Amino acid sequence: MTTDENLGKAAIFDLDGTLLDSMGVWDQIDAAFLAKRGITVPDDYMETVTAMQFREIARYTIDRFDLDDTEDGLMAEWDRMAHDAYTSIVQPKAHALDYLRYLKATGARLAVATTMPAGLRAPALGHAGMLDLFDAIVGVDDVGRGKEHPDIYLEAAARVGVPAHAATVFEDLLAGVQSAAGAGMHVWGVYDESSAQSWPAIQSIAQGVLDDFAQAPRPLA
Repeated sequence: MTTDENLGKAAIFDLDGTLLDSMGVWDQIDAAFLAKRGITVPDDYMETVTAMQFREIARYTIDRFDLDDTEDGLMAEWDRMAHDAYTSIVQPKAHALDYLRYLKATGARLAVATTMPAGLRAPALGHAGMLDLFDAIVGVDDVGRGKEHPDIYLEAAARVGVPAHAATVFEDLLAGVQSAAGAGMHVWGVYDESSAQSWPAIQSIAQGVLDDFAQAPRPLA
């Protein structure tokens, strides 16, 4: 049923670990990629790079492990490894698709704010059955800074025509929760195993938390 209870509001979603149950894919990619070069993934690697822009991750990885790869070569290799997984294996988080359909039917504007490479976004959303539900898709590469800064969330809100205070951000990453909350947005933390160590901090900052989108706010704040 179509209603207007969320008119004038926006919901902004991270992809990896929030809408998509995909963070394990990147763990596998990192392990396989580094194993080919005789390197074991350090415990702090994923947490360090998860908020970065894609090229920034490539630069950091080359510098940290003293690799001979170029940034472009590294990103192309990661793209190839990830594309198959995102278009065949990765699934939505529990009840995520139902929640997006509810929001769309109740007048909310929907946006993506992601660190995912540009070439993966549409294929991943298409495989998950979500692509046609979004009004805007924004990446950290579009704003030039990672999620430790609020730029990506503010840009997503601007693209769907709502002020920051009328936007609710759904995010599994502590840095994103912190920056979106600092920008005056409503924030809901989404549990993902990859961010388990940060979960207490996320709970202390976010307006609400969930591990299943059946628990998400209806209507938005």
